[in-house]
Amino acid sequence: MKNRLKVLRAERDWSQGDLADRLGVSRQSVNAIETGKYDPSLPLAFKIASVFGLRIEEIFLED
Repeated sequence: MKNRLKVLRAERDWSQGDLADRLGVSRQSVNAIETGKYDPSLPLAFKIASVFGLRIEEIFLED
């Protein structure tokens, strides 16, 4: 699954660690999601969307 996480994070000048802290996950988890090695659970996807103030569909894209 593709996503816009890296771009959205960069727009806010957040590091992976900053985003991880906001989400309550590890920096490695954020990296794995950004690189497409890990698809987040539905609850985590909702949390990510909430942090950015967007809908899930605006962050995660179908391949």
